[in-house]
Amino acid sequence: MFVLFLVWVIEKMSTFNRSKSFNRTASLSRNTSLNQRTLGVASPRLVQKTTVVSSRWMSVLILIGTLSSFFIAAICGYPYYMNLDLMFHGYGVSNSNHTTSHCDVSDGNWILDDSYPLYNASECPFVEQGFNCLGNGRKDDNYLKWKWKPKNCKISRFNIQDVLERLRSKRVVFVGDSMSRTQWESLICLLMSGVENKSSVYEVNGNKITKQIRFLGVRFSSFNFTIEFFRSVFLVQPGGAPKHGPRRVKSTLKLDILDNITREWVNSDFLIFNTGQWWVPGKLFDAGCYFQVGDSVKLGMSIPTAFRLALDTWSSWIESAIDANRTHVFFRTFEPSHWSDQRHRICNVTQFPMSEITGKDQNLFTDTILEVVKNMTVPVTVLQITSMSAFRSDAHVGSRSDNPSVPDCSHWCLPGVPDAWNEIFLSHLDAVS
Repeated sequence: MFVLFLVWVIEKMSTFNRSKSFNRTASLSRNTSLNQRTLGVASPRLVQKTTVVSSRWMSVLILIGTLSSFFIAAICGYPYYMNLDLMFHGYGVSNSNHTTSHCDVSDGNWILDDSYPLYNASECPFVEQGFNCLGNGRKDDNYLKWKWKPKNCKISRFNIQDVLERLRSKRVVFVGDSMSRTQWESLICLLMSGVENKSSVYEVNGNKITKQIRFLGVRFSSFNFTIEFFRSVFLVQPGGAPKHGPRRVKSTLKLDILDNITREWVNSDFLIFNTGQWWVPGKLFDAGCYFQVGDSVKLGMSIPTAFRLALDTWSSWIESAIDANRTHVFFRTFEPSHWSDQRHRICNVTQFPMSEITGKDQNLFTDTILEVVKNMTVPVTVLQITSMSAFRSDAHVGSRSDNPSVPDCSHWCLPGVPDAWNEIFLSHLDAVS
């Protein structure tokens, strides 16, 4: 742009000189005799040469003045430009919604970032031993160094102290399956890294973090807030085998009734739901679990149809039980697994993320979530993490759990991919605060 500007200035000066020289020469030619007789000046050729030289000096002076003005404007405007850049791309939670509201956060790629990981799992007492892959003997640590970068926007690095203050006197509640619990553990560890007195952070009932406990709550006493987890893998109510039902029906999912612990979810400030991992034949039909609506068992109902009915029940409960003036509702989409052979439970954890993903694994769940949320009167923010997680075949627990004999290509190492989910969640705090 600057080079084009110079070319334009020079061409204009050249055109101006040629035009002015031509007009001056014509005038001198007509008045040569008069000038020589009456004024005694030099010949027209000398006058023309002197005029051209003067014109060139004038062009040089104009060009120098123009360039000086340009550089002065550039130097003076630089701080303003930098302030604009920091305004839109600064650290911490942005005061505008630029980072998340105006682009598809799920469309991007993983890039290496040496500032990762964001915490040490061995120093966080709320990471399950089974998710601490380095602590369980994993040798390579490449999987810790990847950051998710959307293509058309920026997820700014959050400021921990700012987030802690924003959550002061709040209640954050996660509801879902073990993947939700992993995200819950990740968020606690992220925030603990900014707390000076680690003993001021504790599980409210003194429980050790295990998958057997249905409720877990960690209190940040210095900031008077809690981060809680409620285990509800389907969100709707599980039930026993109906009387006089088919022998193959060992249990049911009551698609028209939400889980019986819903009263524990209300009066929260941030409510984050997740379900999906258990909506597969192996967890349902193979285990004798079928769908029920009212008193009727739906033996032929497909999983996608049942999932939609369950979400309709969930959305109805949200609209009747949640105070939208207080509670901000989120729904995190399905997180894909990376089994080489699901039936034979063969798990191949790679050293690096996949360069590309094939298909839209389990995006049917995501599409259903988006469709249901679109028609709700209570605003719900969908955290779309399915596609971004699909690249991370390197970040699963594999054989580096607390039970190496059972491979795991569903759950994630901590630190790891769930930290990126929480970065996206935290980037929304400003918009809902």
